[in-house]
Amino acid sequence: MTSGSSPMSRRRFLGLAAAPVAASFATAGCGDNTGRPDGDPGTLVHWYHQYGEEGVREAVERYAASYDRARVRVQWTPGDYATRLLAALQGGAPPDVFEYQTKVDLVRAGLLEPLDDLIADVRDDFSPAALAIHTVDGSVYGIPQAVDTQVLVYRKSLLDDAGTEPPRTWEALADAARTLTRDGRKGLFLGNDAGVSVAGPMMLWSVGLEQVTADRRPGFADPAAASAFERLRDLYEEGTLLLGAPTDWADPAAFVQELTAMQWTGLWALPRIEEAFPGDYGVLPWPRFTEAGADSVPVGAFGAMAAAEGGAADLAKDYIHWLWIERTDLQEDFNLGYGLHIPPRGSIASSARRLASGPAADAVDYVDELGRPSSPPEWTSAMDAAFKDALGNIVKGGAAPREELERAARTVQDELDALFD
Repeated sequence: MTSGSSPMSRRRFLGLAAAPVAASFATAGCGDNTGRPDGDPGTLVHWYHQYGEEGVREAVERYAASYDRARVRVQWTPGDYATRLLAALQGGAPPDVFEYQTKVDLVRAGLLEPLDDLIADVRDDFSPAALAIHTVDGSVYGIPQAVDTQVLVYRKSLLDDAGTEPPRTWEALADAARTLTRDGRKGLFLGNDAGVSVAGPMMLWSVGLEQVTADRRPGFADPAAASAFERLRDLYEEGTLLLGAPTDWADPAAFVQELTAMQWTGLWALPRIEEAFPGDYGVLPWPRFTEAGADSVPVGAFGAMAAAEGGAADLAKDYIHWLWIERTDLQEDFNLGYGLHIPPRGSIASSARRLASGPAADAVDYVDELGRPSSPPEWTSAMDAAFKDALGNIVKGGAAPREELERAARTVQDELDALFD
């Protein structure tokens, strides 16, 4: 079954997929660990990537065993999950159910089963930002499982000692980073690559721009983006950014070890930060850069998907409905029992005690009010690589911003033309 969009050939899908996926197809798509096992037509195969939190694997296996309309075999997939999954989809041996991000190229290739009928009665209960990640041409192809977001974490006592207010604009953030860089501690940590891998989308939103415009053109070849990225380069050259930390931005070790006064990191890091500095930290969204821009937090949400091919789409959809629509108790357990994530359904999130107060509650409010999809469905890996290459050249290489952004925009436009022609 496919959506109303014209299907894309398998050959064309492979050409639009990430280069590493195409290169690994011959090996990753042909092993025993892809798709349905031969001779076992009554079993659904459900793929998960390898979660870092302890207990998740046992939990999802327990969920699967509770489904009484078919046997469900959970495959825990360590390593490069995206490469293995895309190769299995392209190779014609997909798992019946899997978690991933909805992408236009997968929809155009007819590889994803639309799930509008599953979510119709509860659609308004889901986070709009999480649903946007899984919507193409008005149809939903993934039921959001958990919402992850990122926030600016700061030490209250360090800002108080420096006479600095929590920064709510880019200028205030830059000034605070400079002021707080002292006594062997840096003011701000955006990752060991100076924010190249994580800050790009927020910098665009902070000046009122998008990665891709509504009329399917690159949204960042703009003087406002060039100016914003120049200012990020200023922080890098001034030495106020922490570089060379023992772990990268997604881990709170640099903040906990007091190597930095402020850090951009994930909601999942808050339990460790609370343990280290109980009550002595706050969280903020990424601040606006200009009046045309806005505060923001990125929203990511893997969704449960059903393969359109393989002969078990109807049963797979029934299982997805049971797990991710009916069983709200399991959804709450998945989101809050192993680490800290926001349930994508408002009815669950609003009653979650772990999210009811303090910085976690602030993060939930930011997602509701300021959340933007971190990787929209039309944003391909080739687009992402070109954009981040440009940002790296600007921030760390001292390259001319407008020339770098225009070069990346050409790559993005070529990808968009191939997707939507």
